[in-house]
Amino acid sequence: MFDSLSEKLESAFKRLRGHGTLTENNISEGLRDVRMALLEADVHFKVVKQFIADIKERSMGQEVMSSLTPGQQVVKIVNDELTRLMGGRHEGLNLSGTHPVPIMMVGLQGSGKTTTSGKLAVLLRKQGRKPYLVPADVYRPAAIDQLQKLGTQLGVPVFESRTDMDPVMICQQARVAAQKAGCDTVLLDTAGRLHIDEALMAELKSIKEAVRPTDILLVADAMTGQDAVNMAQAFNDALDIGGVVLTKMDGDARGGAALSIKSITGKPIKFIGVGEKLNDLEAFHPDRMASRILGMGDVLTMIERAQSVVDAKQAAELEKKLRKNQFTLEDFRNQMVQVRKMGSLTDLLGMIPGLGKLKQMKNLEVDEKELVHIEAIINSMTPQERRQYNIINGSRRRRIAAGSGTTVQDVNRLLKNYTQVMKMMKQFTKGGMRGLGRGMMPF
Repeated sequence: MFDSLSEKLESAFKRLRGHGTLTENNISEGLRDVRMALLEADVHFKVVKQFIADIKERSMGQEVMSSLTPGQQVVKIVNDELTRLMGGRHEGLNLSGTHPVPIMMVGLQGSGKTTTSGKLAVLLRKQGRKPYLVPADVYRPAAIDQLQKLGTQLGVPVFESRTDMDPVMICQQARVAAQKAGCDTVLLDTAGRLHIDEALMAELKSIKEAVRPTDILLVADAMTGQDAVNMAQAFNDALDIGGVVLTKMDGDARGGAALSIKSITGKPIKFIGVGEKLNDLEAFHPDRMASRILGMGDVLTMIERAQSVVDAKQAAELEKKLRKNQFTLEDFRNQMVQVRKMGSLTDLLGMIPGLGKLKQMKNLEVDEKELVHIEAIINSMTPQERRQYNIINGSRRRRIAAGSGTTVQDVNRLLKNYTQVMKMMKQFTKGGMRGLGRGMMPF
């Protein structure tokens, strides 16, 4: 999402770092570029104005002027101010109160409320909680069906709502049903509209008054930019929301909503949707997001994603195999499947500090289909071939290619690269560092 903004900010910082000393003139010139980059990213103009003023005040201070690396000090200040702009620290759900605690999901139609309710149920269950899903949008039978299917898929109980029921009554009865089912968190998927109207707000206010939710989450589409900010302000004025969930953060929007919402509404972004899968909901950390915007990576999020998909026992066994040089094609396939569960490779590469600044990484799009082809090739081998690749002769290579829908050249390339990686692994486990720069993935 922030690729364009990151590139323009890096260009502005490069000019600042080019000065041995900073003056009011060259700071103003650099911040002019920063201002344009933020406005082009669809950040609210009032937010940009205050943001630039705060950075200029700090940049003209003693901490920068007396520094040996003034350009880098300005980058640090921008990082600090970006973090503050987006809320400073992560704010989680308010789950205090008598069980089961009700959480209201609100937002316009099409923002992703129902899917986000399912994603939040997954997240809560990972935290040891027992969620209960409630379809309260009686105007769209498809929304009720969708949430019921999600509940079945996830193994999460869902209230049996009907289109002839009153939304307020649904929410009240659902809380009682959730308590009987032994659940501690009730997720109320309320109705939306194509646009904000009095009838919608009146219904939401009635639900709020009837069930007294501990938190109200506004689900907003990040792709709508400033419209998302304006909508957040309207919902906050009417309901006093607790926070925002920005969906489609993996898209190509300019990112202005993420940088503006906290300043305009005073309410934090609590979660972000980073994909279509039910695991693709993450806690929003302003410091990590600022780091990614400035091309400094996000190692902590990468680690958290890895921990969510990697089995500790399997990881220990894999380490032993690597040390004994027994890493097979079967092991590689299993590891590749786990990596793909962490998200797109393009996104993961962006989390590695400094990688996004490399010229060869600019506009890099990893072809995920290539990974599918590799998995298909390995799956077309016999178990023995996966463990002993050197027994695969020419005839078997042709059969493997035919079975995987690839070419013999694809099979040959995979096996060649695999053998090179195994040689490199052997050198590395013996303490040598030669060959590390050539990469670790055999494709």
